[in-house]
Amino acid sequence: MPANILDGTRIAQDIRGEVAADVKTLTAAGVRPGLAVVLVGHNPASEIYVRGKVKACGEVGIYSEQLTPAESATTDELLAQIEELNRRDEIDGILVQLPLPAQVDANRVLMAVDPAKDVDGFHPLNVGFLSTQRAGLVPCTPAGVMEILKRSGIALAGREAVVVGRSDIVGKPAAMLLLNLNATVTVCHSKTHDLPGVCRRADILVAAIGRAGMITCDFVKPGATVIDVGMNTVTDPAEFHRFFAGNAKREEAFRKRGSTLMGDVHPGVAEVAGAITPVPGGVGPLTIAMLMFNTVKAAKMRRGHRVAELSRA
Repeated sequence: MPANILDGTRIAQDIRGEVAADVKTLTAAGVRPGLAVVLVGHNPASEIYVRGKVKACGEVGIYSEQLTPAESATTDELLAQIEELNRRDEIDGILVQLPLPAQVDANRVLMAVDPAKDVDGFHPLNVGFLSTQRAGLVPCTPAGVMEILKRSGIALAGREAVVVGRSDIVGKPAAMLLLNLNATVTVCHSKTHDLPGVCRRADILVAAIGRAGMITCDFVKPGATVIDVGMNTVTDPAEFHRFFAGNAKREEAFRKRGSTLMGDVHPGVAEVAGAITPVPGGVGPLTIAMLMFNTVKAAKMRRGHRVAELSRA
């Protein structure tokens, strides 16, 4: 029996609707959440991502600014810009779009963001809050994974979860979030012995390794929930046919575009899993939705007393 498809697009729409309602309430109380996005240079992929984020802000009522330093910008110039944004009270969230140009010290720039405005959840202070179960800002993609699980009614307490991938952006925070909700968590990586065997123990399998179709049926326990975080572009026809031969709709789209987007999970896993996220339309839409959520959360946390006073007025 094919897996239940977990519709990330619908869940993201629900979250955006909730965020828009929150923004409306806050704005009526005199506090409009604000997000600043720093985009250095002209990376086409980054420009697409930023357009999507700015558009989403407009749709939910968040004030947004896009700052576009030149490709030649230095670390010191960016640090000065971040410091100015840190001081501005009307800016609740600061997002530095990666990658940054080679001459820029990305770690220094990211560390300069005020943790209270770190809507990406990358600052070590927010990582520490997550690991010790204190209130803070959580990285958007893993937070989206948890929303899919919660809103799909998938129980976590006491269940075995395996995360494939140990990145600071997805793998590690996803593992901490699962652990905080009482799952028994294993984190796998390139050095893990018998990776398929470890994955087959999972009731919930999170694939965030960055390799197209790596997670095959051999990795999946029948009936498991599989969350596919991967976003890989396949352009090689032989590789495409290895994954999608016989899928007429995909084949037609591949002929037109010369590429297709797929996750880290082989399409055949849908015949084994109990529930699975598609790519596209699974975890992806949640990332921007959770960025909007984090911006509003930052506004509430930064100005909590003021918001409470204005709401009572």
